[in-house]
Amino acid sequence: MREITKEEREQGHEFLPKFDAHGLLIAIAVDSRTREILMVAYMDEEALAKTRETGLAHFHSRSRGRLWLKGESSGHFLRVEEIRVDCDQDALELVVQPEGPACHTGARSCFYRRIDGNRLESFES
Repeated sequence: MREITKEEREQGHEFLPKFDAHGLLIAIAVDSRTREILMVAYMDEEALAKTRETGLAHFHSRSRGRLWLKGESSGHFLRVEEIRVDCDQDALELVVQPEGPACHTGARSCFYRRIDGNRLESFES
């Protein structure tokens, strides 16, 4: 396999995802309408391929050790409108249309609390 140069990855026009030593990269799901960060998860090659093929966000579940279709049990799918890539191609921004809450807790976003001193305070309305 040919070594990909830094310049190719950062300045080129070819999609060359840079997976970490565990075969994963970060995927950040952002609401296409509000631009709110909904969740952060990991993708492996299979999850990325299934997401691109189906238009539904798939991730690699580290706890289950398998492919995970977001919404497979809850019905709260994330419809992917666009995939954006960071400068060195080791993180993705999934611009999505959520079909319900993104967080497994039922919150709209997994980011529903802020740090207040040493406590967490909910700010979701």
